[in-house]
Amino acid sequence: MKRALMAAWCVLVFVSSSMAAERIHIGYSSISGAYIGIWVAHDAGLFQKEGLEDQIILIPSGSQLAQVVVAGEVEVGSLNGSSAMAAALKGADMKVIGNSVNKMIFSIYARPEVKSVEQLKGKKIGISRFGSSTDISARYALRKFNIDPQKDVTILQMGAMSSIMGGLQNGAIDAGLVSPPTQFAVDRMGFREIVNITDMDLAFPNPSLVAQGEIIKKKPDLINRFMRAYVRGIHRARTDKELTVKSIAKYSKIEDPVVLQKSYDMYVGKVLEKAPYINMQGMKNALDDLARNDPAAKAARPEQFVDARFIDTIEKSGLLKELYR
Repeated sequence: MKRALMAAWCVLVFVSSSMAAERIHIGYSSISGAYIGIWVAHDAGLFQKEGLEDQIILIPSGSQLAQVVVAGEVEVGSLNGSSAMAAALKGADMKVIGNSVNKMIFSIYARPEVKSVEQLKGKKIGISRFGSSTDISARYALRKFNIDPQKDVTILQMGAMSSIMGGLQNGAIDAGLVSPPTQFAVDRMGFREIVNITDMDLAFPNPSLVAQGEIIKKKPDLINRFMRAYVRGIHRARTDKELTVKSIAKYSKIEDPVVLQKSYDMYVGKVLEKAPYINMQGMKNALDDLARNDPAAKAARPEQFVDARFIDTIEKSGLLKELYR
């Protein structure tokens, strides 16, 4: 009888805890170390500890993910801030609630026969998609070297970062924009780094964390719990290297230990913010880039795309002091 009662109690506790968990869908737009905070928070069960039944989803297009966020199909999206701002300029009810990274982290890698930036003229350069961070970074870097991205090169959409690597391997493109861990993988394959955009220190929201206005209004506690789990995920990444390297390998499908080590050192050691702080200069840079083709961006202000209440709540809660004491 006691065993039966105990079994019934266990089932009741399990059902109650399952019912208490609130479902959250989290979208991210690329295979990049910039998403380590989400990957580790998921793999370490940190969203669950905040009472969230989380599902993380790769949607390899910032503009497409922005549409999914606006449709309410994911509660939080992680995508380049430019795509989020472009959608908002067209009337989408969406706000940037934080930035995982506040600068562009890319390099242009080329086939071995291309030995200088100047030799990119007349060549095919692979990016993920038009309007993406890879596209913006490519055009920014080319202009820095007086190469007209409209006239002097052919920029091709390749889709996923892995497709850019594949295009370099099979000769479909002469050069491509890559970020870690893919960057370190193509380096190991013998391709040549032509431009290190990371070293240019281009302030940019890459990626941002975004949420639909209605979700922010109706479910602020959901966003606050996401933020707490995310911040704990970043801390866990900094303090549990073994788990983090496994997460990078899991989502990138890369097994090379040298590539994984370099990716960890780059993102965890140098790039990822301890909390998703927003660099407003980076937001302005994104807006200025949009203004090249969208007149509405010229009259806009970076602040109108931001809702900082959730990062403010993290700051005031004392969580960061607790984690990094």
